[in-house]
Amino acid sequence: MKKQQAHCTLCGRNQNDVQMLLQGVDGHVCSDCIEQAHDVLNEELSGPVKSNRKGKGSKDAYNLIKPMEMKAYLDQYVIGQDDAKKHLCVAVYNHYKRLMQPKVANDEVQIEKSNIIMVGETGTGKTYLARNIAKILEVPFCIADATVLTEAGYVGEDVESILTRLLQAADYDVEKAEKGIVFIDEIDKIARKSDNPSITRDVSGEGVQQALLKLLEGSVVNCPPQGGRKHPDQKMIAVNTENILFICGGAFDGVKRHITKRLNTQPIGFSKDATFFDEFDDSHIMQYVNAQDLKSFGLIPELLGRLPVITYLNPLNKSTLLSILTQPKNALVKQYDKLFKMEGIDITFSDEALEYIVEQAMQYKLGARGLRSICEAIITDAMFELPSQTEIKEFIVTLEYARDKFERTTFHQMKKVS
Repeated sequence: MKKQQAHCTLCGRNQNDVQMLLQGVDGHVCSDCIEQAHDVLNEELSGPVKSNRKGKGSKDAYNLIKPMEMKAYLDQYVIGQDDAKKHLCVAVYNHYKRLMQPKVANDEVQIEKSNIIMVGETGTGKTYLARNIAKILEVPFCIADATVLTEAGYVGEDVESILTRLLQAADYDVEKAEKGIVFIDEIDKIARKSDNPSITRDVSGEGVQQALLKLLEGSVVNCPPQGGRKHPDQKMIAVNTENILFICGGAFDGVKRHITKRLNTQPIGFSKDATFFDEFDDSHIMQYVNAQDLKSFGLIPELLGRLPVITYLNPLNKSTLLSILTQPKNALVKQYDKLFKMEGIDITFSDEALEYIVEQAMQYKLGARGLRSICEAIITDAMFELPSQTEIKEFIVTLEYARDKFERTTFHQMKKVS
């Protein structure tokens, strides 16, 4: 009688068809099935939300991070902006607690979500804050851009595409997506074009704000699973936005004019009291921003009512920009150091060179993004030449080198022309 060849108990393949076959008590398991089981186990144990295995009322359903611990994590990557960090951490922490509250019948106290709007100049860290807080969140998180949104029926993306991104972040698990967090960037770009209600259709301004109302308030929204335009025959996914936290950010270029106009309001015939402005620097006028200023800027009152928490980001000064260059875990100097070490070269920036870079960034008023542009203009020649010069093991960026390289760039020449 011919002896039966050993085979995998799970997939049924013979010993000759697999790389390895492990023997058990009552059967065999092949190496391919073991690898597949390992991947499935890792995916299940490290999923973004573990509430499916622990029950909705369990306190261990989410990895609850206290606001101070969350801020301490953000401090490793973002310099300054303490007020914005506090508001952001409290909002996310309360979002966790709101999701964890057990549902009790006839409960008179229902915790409402506190959507946030962050106001700050370009390059102060609004999007960077959102990206870093996404690293420690245990709920689905996505970043959407408001500039591409238009009112339904026109060229561009519908507001429902925001929820499509959230669904993709949750691996199309609707239950997880309904407990996620959405960061809407460039919210100021959908301000209406005039203070008066539009007679014609403002399809990329006021129309988008009105379309966002149902998302921010909390309603069941039908969104296309793959994004794009809505088709009559396309299968829609119903998403309830009641438990989705929305965080909005925008530069609001020109809102300072509305703030100073409001603070300078005085009766006719009386002189202006200058003592208020003597105590505060005009560059920090953004800390006095409120809903009235954003309404004057072009956001409709209905939208502002659904964004009850307003926080601000201060403009970056010289000391803050210098710290951004060197201190965070993802600092620019550390990035260039890692790049050059891949070539076996140790790069060093002198203190005078770093101060020169900061001075140029202050003049261009581009915030932290300006630091990267100026550093690239200075280091590009070195990154082009040094990899071919294998005998060089150390490179020092001095003040003379930085000034010479930067003044030769078109970046600097455009400034001279302007």
